[in-house]
Amino acid sequence: MTSALSDEAKRGGLEGGIAQDHVAIAFSASMETNDHRARILDQFSKQAVPFAEVPAHADADAMALLVRLSGAGPEDEVLDAGCGPGLVACALAPLVRSVIGTDLTPSMLAKASELARSRSIVNAAFQPGDMERLPFPDGQFSLVVTRYTFHHLLAPAKALAEMVRVCRPGGRVTIVDAALPFEKAAAYDALELVRDPSHVHVLGPDRLLSLAERAGLVDLQTALYRLPMVLAQTLAASFPEPGGAERVRAMVEADVGVDRIGIQAWREPDGAVHYRVPCAVIVGRKV
Repeated sequence: MTSALSDEAKRGGLEGGIAQDHVAIAFSASMETNDHRARILDQFSKQAVPFAEVPAHADADAMALLVRLSGAGPEDEVLDAGCGPGLVACALAPLVRSVIGTDLTPSMLAKASELARSRSIVNAAFQPGDMERLPFPDGQFSLVVTRYTFHHLLAPAKALAEMVRVCRPGGRVTIVDAALPFEKAAAYDALELVRDPSHVHVLGPDRLLSLAERAGLVDLQTALYRLPMVLAQTLAASFPEPGGAERVRAMVEADVGVDRIGIQAWREPDGAVHYRVPCAVIVGRKV
């Protein structure tokens, strides 16, 4: 015996199924976000001290470029989103009125506070904060900066929207990150995912610029540079899964003179492997 459902019942069943699918998708996305946040906390809790001690992360030329393009000045109230061990915040602090650094990882915040104290910086403060839900009101800052964070984010556009939200009209937003061309991105991602499981995806300069445009930023400036790295120093500050360090070493050494990954790896006469990571600086003004 068969029976036919009424149109209303069919619609109700269909809509109920769609609603359940939406709930399932939202739950899955929430679980993914929580899992990824846990990966970030795990990695950067371990990296807090060694990350700050990698010479490349305090590279003077790269930092000077960021500071110059950001336009930081004595009247600026600055947010350093995803501040890590406070290297950028402490570089900007002597030039501006105040700096607040936020980070998801308590041990990074502790390291940033320690760095500020060691440099006798009194106009910088550090507090917990998620880049996708910044704990500040609209328009609090005249300059919002983030460095080397977007490739760790599941939703960089959402984080950028938050950065723009807390920037006041007429203020500037500065993004700095690794930036690989499309044809190299997959190989670079494969390397970084082994080295650091909190890596998500590297964006190219054009993609970063597009994000800034879609976020409503204007008067955009772009600069590119290559960050010099030493493989041994990088691995000393990395905490991959067991066997991961050996895999990373093999991947980079196999790329010497090949450049499939896009990092221009080479070997010095003493045997040390060096490489250069392409990076982009994007600066825009909030209308």
